[in-house]
Order: sequence, then C-alpha cells, then structure tokens
Amino acid sequence: MKRDVDILEISDGRFYRENDMVKADCGGCVGCSMCCRDMVDTIVLDPLDVWHLTNRLGLSFEEMLDKQLMLDVFDGLILPRLKESRETGECPFLDGDGRCSVHADRPGFCRIFPLGRYYENGDFTYILQVKECPRPKTKIKVKKWIDIPDMDKNRKFINQWHGLQKEMQDRLAQCEEVLQKNLTLQFLKIFYLTPYTKDDFYAQFESRYRTIRSILQ
Repeated sequence: MKRDVDILEISDGRFYRENDMVKADCGGCVGCSMCCRDMVDTIVLDPLDVWHLTNRLGLSFEEMLDKQLMLDVFDGLILPRLKESRETGECPFLDGDGRCSVHADRPGFCRIFPLGRYYENGDFTYILQVKECPRPKTKIKVKKWIDIPDMDKNRKFINQWHGLQKEMQDRLAQCEEVLQKNLTLQFLKIFYLTPYTKDDFYAQFESRYRTIRSILQ
C-alpha cells in the first residue's frame, strides 16, 4: 500500500539492513496491544502471510474470509486485509489477555513493526517509524527482531511482490474497465484463492509469479 509521506517526518532518518542494530525492541509489548487496535484495516496481507495463517489455523483462505479476513481494494488491486472487530476495533487474532494468538505466524506488517520498508531501485531497506509506537525501546539486530527463516528468499519474495503490484497497477491504469476486472480477478485467484500446500512457500510463489508474468507480457 502506497504512502505519500515525507520519510523524514515518520522516521529517524536512517536506513537499516538485516545486520544493523535498531532501537525497535518493545520488550515483548507486555501490557500493551495498542498497535493491534484501530489500525487493523490497514494491515494488507501478502501471499506469505496467508500461507502462514492458513497452515497454522488449518483453514482455507475462503474459510477465513468474513471471519478473520476481508477483501478490500488497495491502489486498484483486490487484496485481503485483517478484519477488525466492529465493536472494539481489535485484531481478530488478539486474545482475551491482549496478546497475539498467532504470534509465531503473524503477518509481515506486524512482524517488522515499528519498522517499515522503504523501496528504491528494485530493493528495500528498513526504516524506524518513530511516531507509531509509544513504548520505550532498546536496540536489537534487525534480523533478530524480524525473526523469519530464509531471509535471502524472503527479501527476494518481497521485492518481487512489490514490483509485481506496481506493474499491475500501471497495467490497470492503461486498460479498459472489462480488462481491468479480468486482470484483478486473475491476480486474486492466482495468489490467494488457489490453495497453497504446506511445502516450501517460495517455490510455490515462484511458479505463480511466472504464471502472472506470462499473462502480463
């Protein structure tokens, strides 16, 4: 999801890589679940997020829709996001103790928070969002904070996914309405509605990535 903001207004002005130290450790967020409330409608899920959640919960993507997830339009693409409680604005995975019930398999947006990604020249660095979390923080290595296996594969996936969304948005802007609808539905079907197996996610994504690339050529 695009953000039209001045990076100096939201960050400490530095750019971080996986082996850098960053003041992001919130001490386990004990007693705080502020970021799990009233901002859930902005947490868009990528295919890796859905793979993690469906495997953990033993549910299909369709079974999660209208319960934990919902579809919305972001920059012209139909994408899933977390579905907040109408009454409390809480994340559907926040338990009665104010803790994340899917923490080990939480979405990438949640995993890197309060960090964000800054994309440039086909790659990205991390930024520290200084206005998003009020808790005192200590320094931690970026890759330890993110805590995800296969960091190199993950970086490749994130870059491919980000680039593909931009290319889709550019193509949609040039298409007539009927073709726009067809492309967005194909995108949704290929990356979300078609079930993944529990096998290596990145290999499955590569196959689907090649499929959509052939459609866009």
